[in-house]
Amino acid sequence: MPTTIAIVSQKGGSGKTTLAVHIATRAAQAKHESCVIDTDPQATAAAWSDWRGDFLPVVVTAPPARLGRTIDSAIKQNVDFIVIDTPPHADAAAREAIKAADLVLVPTKPRAFDLAALEPIADLVEFAKTPAFVVLNAVPSGATKISKSAKEAAKAIGLKVCPVELGDRAAFHRSSAKGETAAEINPESKAAKEIDKLWKWLSKELKKAAKE
Repeated sequence: MPTTIAIVSQKGGSGKTTLAVHIATRAAQAKHESCVIDTDPQATAAAWSDWRGDFLPVVVTAPPARLGRTIDSAIKQNVDFIVIDTPPHADAAAREAIKAADLVLVPTKPRAFDLAALEPIADLVEFAKTPAFVVLNAVPSGATKISKSAKEAAKAIGLKVCPVELGDRAAFHRSSAKGETAAEINPESKAAKEIDKLWKWLSKELKKAAKE
């Protein structure tokens, strides 16, 4: 069976697609046959793939109701690492993705409105018993107090927090607009190094989850 990661958030603009394509691309660089399943009607990940051209990860679109069949199809194509990108404001889509996943990442900006949107996700992952971690995204440089408060808010509703934060980096925006990732436009950038740290942490967490 492939490893499956779900990227979920009820808040638009949280950075789900950017996170999804960066993780799937990093998986490809680690010699995985990687795939993004884009369940968002806006199909942002699919647009990124169109700009990217014929390079891994493969991006396929699927409505949430067909997620299971799409995963089965990916497995038949020898895909071994799947990242599910989900739409905002969609409990049904998030629920299906969480059920299908080995691990869930919940990107959020460290702001009050964004953090308030974590509560429905906390309920969904608690029900599904899937390991889940909040990923603080677009964290302003030097914002240690804001970051600390956001972590406390996430933990207060029962969510674990990924120790790797993603800064508010121009490289994420620039690379996405070209169908690339931060590491592909500048492997020495802070954005690229953050994704690499996130990948190493994620790999360890997936090994833990597999043993449980």
